[in-house]
Amino acid sequence: MNWYGRSLASGCLAALAGLALLSAPAQAQSYPTRSITMIVPFAAGGPTDVISRIVTAHMAQTLGQTIIIENVVGAGGTTATTRAARAANDGYTLITGHMGTHAASVPLYPKLAYHPEKDFEPVGLLAGTPILILARKDLAPKDLKEFIAYVKANAEKVNAAHAGVGSVSHVSCQLLESILAVKPISVPFNGTGPAMNALVGGQVDYMCDQIVNAVPQIKGGTIKAYAVATPQRNPSLPDVPTTTEAGLPAFQAQAWNAIFAPKGTPADVVAKLNAAVVKALDDEGVRKRLLDLGSVIPAAADRTPAALGTLVKSEIAKWTPVLKPVN
Repeated sequence: MNWYGRSLASGCLAALAGLALLSAPAQAQSYPTRSITMIVPFAAGGPTDVISRIVTAHMAQTLGQTIIIENVVGAGGTTATTRAARAANDGYTLITGHMGTHAASVPLYPKLAYHPEKDFEPVGLLAGTPILILARKDLAPKDLKEFIAYVKANAEKVNAAHAGVGSVSHVSCQLLESILAVKPISVPFNGTGPAMNALVGGQVDYMCDQIVNAVPQIKGGTIKAYAVATPQRNPSLPDVPTTTEAGLPAFQAQAWNAIFAPKGTPADVVAKLNAAVVKALDDEGVRKRLLDLGSVIPAAADRTPAALGTLVKSEIAKWTPVLKPVN
């Protein structure tokens, strides 16, 4: 090859390399160019679903594309989470996970098909959700101390509802029952929404649930709340005592909801999604809706992908010694 040929070849290669360098940022800048699917690993109407819909509605405005909520139920949220972990890592399939799917699932399911730390890119924390000890409205105990005595005396026949093994309602009540040293009858449902409906209908005796799912029912008198498992009372339910005030300080539990993307999702796409989360949480309308439900809005420092990754790691460490594997 002569000098001209070599120069032409070199020039073409340089041009192609330049185009390759230019194309990656251009693709990232154009994201998203189509609708995004947000997998919610529980039934519609549950706390994870409600929080996800509130925040993603605002995110869709920021991103300029529709975010389609897809409710996928089963196995305490792990069915949907497995699907999300195996999705294309292009930013068009995400999941709103929580303490159960991305922490408690690790000790509960030894053969879990995904690992929260290894198979996901953390995007952003959406909200904290305090846990309440709830009961059907006509259950005999009038306060938490009476409830504890009642459950201990009737452990073989009293029943507790939850949204499936590994769900927040399941693991938080398992923590409560380990403290009380009781093993009531466990009644699983395909989601917290159906479990709450059963509690309202008097078909089950009690449950431990995220505050987001319970405020309207408590205020409406269709169920009763014995205590909130946080150090302070919640502004949305100021008359409900804390577990410490009610006589069970050992029971402290707060869940959380957050967005995750499949592992390998480009960092700039994750950053764009995170920016949309942050903007949503700063919106007064979004904040009001979340606060009215009793949610705790994360501080600015807790909204970063790195902060969410740290939270997941610490939550796995917290729940692993508490929860026993499912046989």
